[in-house]
Amino acid sequence: MYSLFKKDKLFLIAGPCVIESKKHCLAIARELAAISEEVGIDLIFKASFDKANRTKWHSYRGLGILEGLTILKQVHEETRLPVTTDVHRPEQVSMVAKVVDLLQVPALLCKQTDLITACAKTGKPMNVKKGQFLSPEGIADIDDEVGWHDVNTIAVPTGRLMFTERGSCFGYNNLVADMTAIPIMQKTGYPIVFDASHSTKREMTPTLAKAAVAAGADGLFIEVHNNPSEAKCDGASSLHIKDLKELILTCQQIYDVVH
Repeated sequence: MYSLFKKDKLFLIAGPCVIESKKHCLAIARELAAISEEVGIDLIFKASFDKANRTKWHSYRGLGILEGLTILKQVHEETRLPVTTDVHRPEQVSMVAKVVDLLQVPALLCKQTDLITACAKTGKPMNVKKGQFLSPEGIADIDDEVGWHDVNTIAVPTGRLMFTERGSCFGYNNLVADMTAIPIMQKTGYPIVFDASHSTKREMTPTLAKAAVAAGADGLFIEVHNNPSEAKCDGASSLHIKDLKELILTCQQIYDVVH
């Protein structure tokens, strides 16, 4: 499945940061499917089976790859939404690719050559999140990496690769979302998604989401939760799902004006 979204139309990647339980994941997915239908937006459901980038050992990481993929498969079968999840190691890729429609490479791993090439070998679409340490121009090197798996392939087809911008670090603990990064990254010819969750706290998510669409972003990445204050992971940056519909309607209007 390579046509995850329609060209010249805003699309959305959304879901809880991590799979907390099957019941919770399916509840969020059903609500997102309803929003997708009501608003008329192509939506890819996202949830992580493992948050392998936690620095505190006691942080909640998820349900693990086997149970997590089983739940993601059920989400797709029940809602018909395309699904995506993070992969952290090359040996995970083939198993994950059998279930998801889109492979996601976390920002901190965007320069891990073995992981990138393992994803490319599957032929599945992949979303590479730009690391906070990488310049917007630096993603062109990732485009080169994904072509290494096949000497006859100059570049991965446009429909099989997208990049996500999530801000850049200026000094310690100072993440800045520079909207000029979006048109710079679009020079690669691939769709550019803006992560409106991890770039800020949730009260500023609508502001940055609208700014990114105005700057020309092709899609948005927004983590949502039905009770962000009780979320097991990244609750501070997760938008309450009840606020998503209105935001997307506004962003679609901005997108139509820009395009």
